[in-house]
Amino acid sequence: MTDVLLVEDDLSVREALSQTLELADLTVATAGSFVAAQPRLTRDLAGVVVSDIRMPGRDGFHLLAQARAADPDLPVILLTGEGDVPTAVRGMSEGAFAFLEKPCDPEELVATVRQALALRRATLAARRERGAADGGDAAARMLRGVSPQSRAMRDRARAVARGSGAVLVHGEPGSGTSKVVEVIHLLSPRATGPFVKRSAPGLDADALAEAIQLAEGGSLLIDHIDALSPTLQHRLPEDGEVRLLAATNLDPVALTDTLDAELFYRLDGLRLHIPPLRDRPGDIPVLFRHYLHLACEQADLPVPDVPPDMQARLMARPWPGNARGLMNHAMRYAMGLPDAESGDGGTTRAGLADRMRAVERSILIETLTRHRGQATLAAQDLELPRKTFYDKLARHGVKPEDYRRD
Repeated sequence: MTDVLLVEDDLSVREALSQTLELADLTVATAGSFVAAQPRLTRDLAGVVVSDIRMPGRDGFHLLAQARAADPDLPVILLTGEGDVPTAVRGMSEGAFAFLEKPCDPEELVATVRQALALRRATLAARRERGAADGGDAAARMLRGVSPQSRAMRDRARAVARGSGAVLVHGEPGSGTSKVVEVIHLLSPRATGPFVKRSAPGLDADALAEAIQLAEGGSLLIDHIDALSPTLQHRLPEDGEVRLLAATNLDPVALTDTLDAELFYRLDGLRLHIPPLRDRPGDIPVLFRHYLHLACEQADLPVPDVPPDMQARLMARPWPGNARGLMNHAMRYAMGLPDAESGDGGTTRAGLADRMRAVERSILIETLTRHRGQATLAAQDLELPRKTFYDKLARHGVKPEDYRRD
């Protein structure tokens, strides 16, 4: 599999750049002109493109246009002469992922390529996920995301759905707890039965009794279970005609202060955690494009382009509102409204440092997830000394224990 398609007409420069990338364990395919590179510019290209701008015949701008015609999500990194700012600005405005001045700093070249490659892999994984969703189950159809955390969440939802006991879904505000609960219902043997949703703060005894009756043969979701009064906690359905599904934005440990002990341990048996969006940045471009299409469809608007640099900027943000915050941003972007955070309509580009921080955090989280939170194994996988590894975790606010599975 090719990581980088390198297009450079100068043989000595092409060989030097290729060697730099190969020393970084990247697989490189080279071409000396646009004509030689054109057959490889396809939607199925698994890697990214690095191209000189000034070449005999068709130049780098023509290559960029062809690449974006073949696949608008294909990252293209352009190389330009030192101080050639107008050319660089034109390249970025036409959708280039980044531009680098020649002669390229090896570390900057490799770092930029790795960032573009991470984005490309997330894009292709999202397409595979969409293919599965078209004919797959409710988890694949409704719980979008390509990160290891999202895949684990879908697997957990399928496993929990097969049971018959009460379920607790927990995640930060805006993370979509009620949607995950609905998926569990749709995957369960009770999928053909009713799915009744009620919010705990608005319930009284009569309303709860009515909800239980309506949910017979199906599932009852009590959202914000932490706000349910002690009296009503004792009136919740036991396992039988109605399956109890609960959701909260609190950490389950905090529920011991608000829930009856018996109810707490009923819910504690089958739990599902929704990881915050900041811990799975690879999902952000996938979810943003999905929300953007929905917003444009609802408002009868054309779907605007989301260039790779814009996607990198989205990945660099912490998203305290999680999926809900990202959805709101997609709606504003669809309508051309100013970004509430930057006030600039979402056009400000993330600097290389910000983008690299987002990529490094994503790699740390992905590696910890793969090794089930075992920090020693993760550090060995990344070939980092333990102290360096832990320093990076602290810098990014990542805790190994958050990725340990029971």
